[in-house]
Amino acid sequence: MNEDIRIAFIGLDTSHTIEFARRMVAPDCPADQKVRGLKPVSCLRFSTPFHSDEGLNQRQKTLEGWGIRVTTNFEEAVAGCDALMIEINDPAFHLEYFTKCAGLGKMIFLDKPFADTLANAQQIHALIRARQLKVFSSSSLRFVPEFTAACEQMPKPTFGHVYGLFGQPPAGSSIVWYCVHTFEMLQRAMGRGAQSVFVRPDAAGFTAVVQYPENRRGVAELLLGTSIYGGCLHDKERAFPFVASTARCYTHLLEHIAKFFQTGQAPIALEETLEVMALLDAAQRSLHSGQAEAVAPVGGS
Repeated sequence: MNEDIRIAFIGLDTSHTIEFARRMVAPDCPADQKVRGLKPVSCLRFSTPFHSDEGLNQRQKTLEGWGIRVTTNFEEAVAGCDALMIEINDPAFHLEYFTKCAGLGKMIFLDKPFADTLANAQQIHALIRARQLKVFSSSSLRFVPEFTAACEQMPKPTFGHVYGLFGQPPAGSSIVWYCVHTFEMLQRAMGRGAQSVFVRPDAAGFTAVVQYPENRRGVAELLLGTSIYGGCLHDKERAFPFVASTARCYTHLLEHIAKFFQTGQAPIALEETLEVMALLDAAQRSLHSGQAEAVAPVGGS
């Protein structure tokens, strides 16, 4: 029997560190939420604007109660691990810590969003190509069954409408930080090739209209004060609405992470993740300019 893959978490300012660890080792985790084959051994703790020291102390206590070593020393955190999960809520830290992790040559899951800016995302991508690293990055919403079922029923929609939360972070861009979930659904549904984004803000949040070739159109509604995700994929004859349940979203994503670490095969190409960043970048620019903004092209794999 193969041994479990030893995981080092990089970052503690996100609840994802706790939720992923819970599904690996917590004794009180429900059986249907358990994901086997992964063993968290360590976590690198450092401060960001996204969580208080008091909160980090509580999270550290939780991890240590599950037998996971928490340290502020990078070398100590990564010693003896087989793979890394970069779990940093503040995307402004992603390039810095990805660069440190890249030197280890290990497989990496980089939690959403890929970076804080498209320019930094491109730097991360260049590092991956230069070092021939195996890296996977995604929002959990991409793998929610109700959404994936709609994508399978309508593999190339003429029109895609998705909606979700417009979260407001303590630092950085609201669009990049939390609208990544909704734009990830749109990118998965519509495929690559987005041409432009026009954003219209209002008191409820904002609406982004994305133009695609062949007169295809995507609409992403980012709404304040809601935790519901959903949408509808349709052409001129059929429509497939969906409401995405997030009750098992961490489990669904962790199952894909485990398979990635076990096989070395990522479930999505990095170019898909880069296009999500390009969509977010265009949306951010459109919000500022009040005009449609071109989506930066993403090269092939």
